[in-house]
Amino acid sequence: MFWTVILVLLILWAIGLLSSYTFGGLIHILLVAAVIVLIIKLIKRI
Repeated sequence: MFWTVILVLLILWAIGLLSSYTFGGLIHILLVAAVIVLIIKLIKRI
């Protein structure tokens, strides 16, 4: 479940980064959210 969320957020971030039209800080917020979810997943694994 977490890996799916991480994958979706990273794909959305990459699409926004590569397109000429971005939503301002939303793209970077998606990246930060993906990193936070990844960190939570890794901490719960330990």
